[in-house]
Amino acid sequence: MKPVTGPVEGTVRPPGSKSITNRALIVAALSEGTTHLTGVLDSQDTQVMIESLNRLGISVKHDVKSCTIEVKGCAGKIPQQSASLWLENSGTSIRFLTALCASGNGEYVLDGNARMQERPIQDLVEALARLGVDVVCENGTGCPPVCVKAKGLPGGETSISGSVSSQYLSALLMVAPAAQGPITITILDEMVSKPYLDITLGVMAQFGVTINRLDASVWRIQPQTYQRTVAYDIEPDASAASYFFAAAAITGGAVTVEGLNQDALQGDINFIRVLEDMGCEIKRGRDSITVHGKALKGIDVDMNDISDTAQTLAAVALFAEGPTCIRNVGHIRHKETDRLAAIATELKRMGIQVEETEDSVTIYPGEIQPATIETYDDHRMAMSFALVGLKVPGIVISDPDCTIKTYPHFFADLERLCGQSS
Repeated sequence: MKPVTGPVEGTVRPPGSKSITNRALIVAALSEGTTHLTGVLDSQDTQVMIESLNRLGISVKHDVKSCTIEVKGCAGKIPQQSASLWLENSGTSIRFLTALCASGNGEYVLDGNARMQERPIQDLVEALARLGVDVVCENGTGCPPVCVKAKGLPGGETSISGSVSSQYLSALLMVAPAAQGPITITILDEMVSKPYLDITLGVMAQFGVTINRLDASVWRIQPQTYQRTVAYDIEPDASAASYFFAAAAITGGAVTVEGLNQDALQGDINFIRVLEDMGCEIKRGRDSITVHGKALKGIDVDMNDISDTAQTLAAVALFAEGPTCIRNVGHIRHKETDRLAAIATELKRMGIQVEETEDSVTIYPGEIQPATIETYDDHRMAMSFALVGLKVPGIVISDPDCTIKTYPHFFADLERLCGQSS
């Protein structure tokens, strides 16, 4: 990384949201008729989802240049009776597709790379099994590969834990309308990353499906068919936007992200409130948000709802006055890497004092030493820690290409943004 010579100032529009893109693909696949998605993200996570849907016999045509996808829905009936699906390290894809395959009629195997085979999926497997689905983790580890022998998704009652990932409940909710009877889902414990459920419900509603929430922890879904949406536009990725907001905070600049506002479907837009608490000035527009970097102060913040921005905050915290505690994020140990351990290890590599607990990390700003940052094949480690290099010489990102997972052109966009201020 090359430090900038002054405050970063400019305008940027991140690519479409990964979270919304992959949810819209699942829902469009189950719908009647043809759906046109616009503003879609082109990344490894979305590519493996598209390839898998095609393997299941659902026609998905992706025009990369125009950022559009055409999906010919299967009206809740998966055409192929067997398929092997390879999901690399895409957690959303394997969890959503496991539930989707449970609604099919045949045998399906879902697997991924070495890290994927360490990522938990047992809670979802058990929830599907309670509904009568024949589904197992083949290695007996509670992680992929997963084998689903489906005869249609029965109705009934099930329960699921929310302590590891909200994606399990999202997967069940999206597929439940295609079941043979009503499904009632009880959440057993506190749900992590709750705003992602709002994304799921928002996408489902756009395709005409309704859910009855009997109380705070019980959901009921009647059999129904998703209706095609002539054009569903996907908003820019709020998690990706956090890196550009952070660039303004770290350098004392002013960065505008277009296409997002405070009412965005994605909960990670609330990262701007964290920056505001640290001292930044936020300008909220109808179709844009601008962050003005000011003198930063350390904070103590519960990041459970916006945990995909925890690494971004770790980078910003280095330039604040006083320590910053990022807490209630123990579940991010089960992400692309153990993110709490990775944050602590790489900050220490730069000479920073860090205290790590089972579900938190406290960062004490100090003199930052040059370092080569290991990414652990985690796109968010690469993008977050690259921001440190905007102010500090000698910061090297060891595997920048890992950003292909969700943001292949991140470094080009960051360079372009930094060039606007020169």
